[in-house]
Amino acid sequence: MFVKELRIMSERVLWTENLCKYFGGLAAVNNVSISVREKSITMLIGPNGAGKTTFVNLCTGVLKPDSGKIYFLGKDITGWPSHRIYREGFVRTFQIPSPFLKLTVLENVLASLKSDAENPLKAPLRKIWIKDEEENIEKAFKILSRVGLEDLWYYEAFRLGGAQLKMLEVARALATGAKLIALDEPIGGVDPAYAGDILGYIRNIKNTMNVSFLLIEHRVDIALPYADYVYVMDRGKVIFEGTPPEVEKNPKVIEVYLGG
Repeated sequence: MFVKELRIMSERVLWTENLCKYFGGLAAVNNVSISVREKSITMLIGPNGAGKTTFVNLCTGVLKPDSGKIYFLGKDITGWPSHRIYREGFVRTFQIPSPFLKLTVLENVLASLKSDAENPLKAPLRKIWIKDEEENIEKAFKILSRVGLEDLWYYEAFRLGGAQLKMLEVARALATGAKLIALDEPIGGVDPAYAGDILGYIRNIKNTMNVSFLLIEHRVDIALPYADYVYVMDRGKVIFEGTPPEVEKNPKVIEVYLGG
């Protein structure tokens, strides 16, 4: 039994145990236990006010839980500040992308890569960091190719369309060396014609890199086929969990979320 539990733990990137958060008398997150497996796309769905974003805010240190535990890569990160969780490799994106608008696509990704050129003591010594800078440029182009932006590397970010800005956010997260990326509505506000492209890139990254995704999305009809596992929240609680086909067929999910 112990060996089996140890194996399950090693396969999980993130998991929570009975996580709770109250705002006054309202239980925004109520005893939520969720797991995200390695190299998976775990989807979190539910109606507005279900507690999805609050849950992610708890996991990424934006909010502190009132009770419960949060584990990331085997470490208890409950109550850690956001910057510390970020450095551990748990990165999130937001519904509204916030790149450096006047920097190019390439420069935005380079800004997320570590460089000795930014060290005030080493910056004047070009020979020390020039090779690292060249390697970072190569890394940045590889990342841009993962998200379909390699041909737009010289565009200033403000020139990008909505779908491209979403993918730039993913590229910047990948550049940090993230092991888990929480995506808050990555296809929100995006033309349906491009929504599948975004999710296709995300699935390809999951399949080819050591990266997992926690995906919050309202456009379930588009996103569900790309998920490996799904949790359904309503009024702060997880009301159902399962594979996408199981979620689609569950009467409670249809009634509460899909409007059946």
